[in-house]
Order: sequence, then C-alpha cells, then structure tokens
Amino acid sequence: MDTDERRVAARAASCANVPRQLWVEEPAVRRRMADPVRTAAVRAVIIASLTLIQGMIAFLCTVAGSWLAFPMVLSSVGSTVVATWAVLDVWVTRQVWNQRHGVVSVPSSTARQLRRERRRARRMARTAQRQPGRGARPRSSIAGRA
Repeated sequence: MDTDERRVAARAASCANVPRQLWVEEPAVRRRMADPVRTAAVRAVIIASLTLIQGMIAFLCTVAGSWLAFPMVLSSVGSTVVATWAVLDVWVTRQVWNQRHGVVSVPSSTARQLRRERRRARRMARTAQRQPGRGARPRSSIAGRA
C-alpha cells in the first residue's frame, strides 16, 4: 500500500465517523488466580528473586576473596530452603483453595449420563404426581395390584 492509498483510506475512515478504539479488550483465556494463591505466588517470586541476588553476591564475594563470602554462602543456603518452602506454599495454598471452593471442571461423559438419567427419572416422577390418571403410574401401585 503506497502513500496515496493510505491517504484515501484515512479520509474514508474519517468520513465514515467510525470511532477507532485505541484499546480493544479481549476475554481472558484463563481465569484469574484466587487471592490467597496470588498472594503466596507473589511472596514466592520475591523470595526467590532475593535468593538469586544473594547467591550472586555470595559468588562475587567468593571470587573477590572477601571475608563476607562465607557468611553469604551460609545465608544463601538458608535462603534456598526458604525459597523452596515458599514455592511449596503456593502449591499447598492452591490445593487447599481448590478443595474448599471447588474446581471448575468438565464432567466426564459417564457423570453426564448419570445426571441425565436422574433428571429423566425426576421428570417422570413429577409428571406421574401431577397427572395420576393419564401418565405412567408409580411402580408401587402397579406392584400392589399384581
């Protein structure tokens, strides 16, 4: 598209009075994390990043031969344990949230089939109660006559 074609297209767009949006919202692909899970994840990321920084400082102190190298290495080991704990906390918090508040999942075909059968049975029972003379009678009355 050359310059003249762009000018014509721009004039046509301005004449049509069609508002052009700068930002177009799209629906999210994934659902948002629950608040406790997000809090634990942010905490884990901060702790892990500080651990990485501390490990880098320990490495540089070791290379430089500084007296601070040994305490930094010890504290880096401790920070690694804490960072691992923080990541496990995210996993545990997520599992607890899912157990307490339920998980959105697609039911399997067998569960769907069972629900369909239960619904059908309930519908038939309601129909039988509403119209005892017309529809299917409850099995207990038929069994009693035979």
